[in-house]
Amino acid sequence: MEGHVPKRIFFTKGVGTHKDELHSFERALRDAGIERCNLVQVSSIVPPNCKMISKKQGLKELVAGGITFCVMSRCCSNEPKRLLAASVGCAIPADQRSHGYISEHHAFGQTEKQAGDYAEDMAAAMLASTLGIDFNVDESWDEKKEIFKISGKIVRTRNVTQSTIVKNGGYTTVIAAAVFIF
Repeated sequence: MEGHVPKRIFFTKGVGTHKDELHSFERALRDAGIERCNLVQVSSIVPPNCKMISKKQGLKELVAGGITFCVMSRCCSNEPKRLLAASVGCAIPADQRSHGYISEHHAFGQTEKQAGDYAEDMAAAMLASTLGIDFNVDESWDEKKEIFKISGKIVRTRNVTQSTIVKNGGYTTVIAAAVFIF
């Protein structure tokens, strides 16, 4: 695969429930629209000049059975009333010739907003450290955003997060994914 660098990326999420854990995962993939792919999970780098596209556009480009690279977060439980969250955060530098970062985070007991903010914070912290920005992860999100505005080095951060509460009678799986398109 040398020289094969993704040119586009899209974000998706899903939730699935079934009496069997594996089937609940497949249903979450189906809800996210990526069930027909052979998913290969990769680590957390957004290639330079990688364009973000919509989920709708990205799903059109997937091929059934195709090897599809993604960064995925997954959380599953069969404990009734358990709050689940899966999130993928992303931070892209202002200089499009530099790479960005994707973080994956999953948690029990966190809301969609809490998990999403945490994943976004992690991606921003990883990017900030490579850019030489002093970044205190214990500060509030608004304070960190202000540091990025002042530094002028980070264009945007975002997250995609799926959360749900487990119902009685089976497994529930939540997923969030950043999917690469070549």
